[in-house]
Amino acid sequence: MLFDFPLKLDLPEADITYYPKFLSKEQADFYLKHFKGTIPWQQDAITVFGKTYQQPRLTALFGNNGKPYSYSNIAMQPHEFTKELTELKTVLDKKTDVQFTSCLLNLYRDGKDSNGWHADDEKELGINPVIASISLGQERFFHLRNKADKKLKHKLLLEHGSLLVMQGPTQHCWQHQIPKTVKPIKERINLTFRVIL
Repeated sequence: MLFDFPLKLDLPEADITYYPKFLSKEQADFYLKHFKGTIPWQQDAITVFGKTYQQPRLTALFGNNGKPYSYSNIAMQPHEFTKELTELKTVLDKKTDVQFTSCLLNLYRDGKDSNGWHADDEKELGINPVIASISLGQERFFHLRNKADKKLKHKLLLEHGSLLVMQGPTQHCWQHQIPKTVKPIKERINLTFRVIL
């Protein structure tokens, strides 16, 4: 696992670092295949602005403290960390100096799957949460926009085997999304490590 050549995003009221080569191609290929075939993926109904529909991606929650995670009227119960998730968590704990307790995994099956504008600012994540997100598979664009000034935006291509770390005031001041695309694309899995209090 590599932490060479990190890219620090130059955005106000944000602390975001991108590591394009966190995993080697061989490691990323292995984890993509492994998680695709072994994770108990689920598709929940999500309620936004009073309307309920199937969430446009598959998800799973893992953790080591038994704490559930709730967002958009979804309450997820954690599975126990697997050996492979623990391997990745151990490296991230050491690198970020954070003891992550949980990992929310997302499977984007194709370009129709997405994640709308949001911030990871739920109360159980605490003040100034650290979110460490590993991307596997298809490259997807990650959009950011400032909460106070919606015209202040940034776009970043998340590569296979990359790591994105968001911390400090980022979740208070910025929203992010993975938009839909009409391009024919393959699957993407991302692992978002976090601390659930």
